[in-house]
Amino acid sequence: MALKVTPRKQVAEDPRHTQAVQSYETGLRALQEHKFDKAKGHLQKVLAGPDKSLSDRAQVHLLTCDKHLDQTALQFKSTEEHYDFAVSLINSGDYVTAREHLDKLLKQDPKSEYVLYGLAALHCLTGHVEESLKTLDEAIQVRPSLRFQARNDTDFQNLAEDPRFTELLYPDPGAGESEPQEEEASAY
Repeated sequence: MALKVTPRKQVAEDPRHTQAVQSYETGLRALQEHKFDKAKGHLQKVLAGPDKSLSDRAQVHLLTCDKHLDQTALQFKSTEEHYDFAVSLINSGDYVTAREHLDKLLKQDPKSEYVLYGLAALHCLTGHVEESLKTLDEAIQVRPSLRFQARNDTDFQNLAEDPRFTELLYPDPGAGESEPQEEEASAY
């Protein structure tokens, strides 16, 4: 005995809903392509649609568009001002954007000790211990006094128990000097 399948009647879909879905999809594509102005226009059309959940999702994506559009308008008077902005992003928890700004600064000056220090702190806060230690070491090589700052910096609290961190901040004062003395002694 075969079951008879009856086709379901198609419910007439609200044209406003269809238009909102199309605008949402177009807006998402534009967002993925980093065309934030275009995405914003399409996503704003979704807000007027009948579907509240779709409107809520569009609102989240609109915030992303606004954030990226505001970022492109940022201009800094100096490298220090740009660095201060990156640190403020770290302090507010926006690690991804902070990383982008620190990377830009590092490209401008690869030996900038304060940028290296900020990057080391960011690595530590995001759980990248190896990168943090390496970058902090680079910063201290450029400016040894940073080891004193790092000792009291709460951004490095994740490394407090790591012996490599302790070695970096509290180097053995005789370790660096004993090797050259031995070479001098063997030269005679």
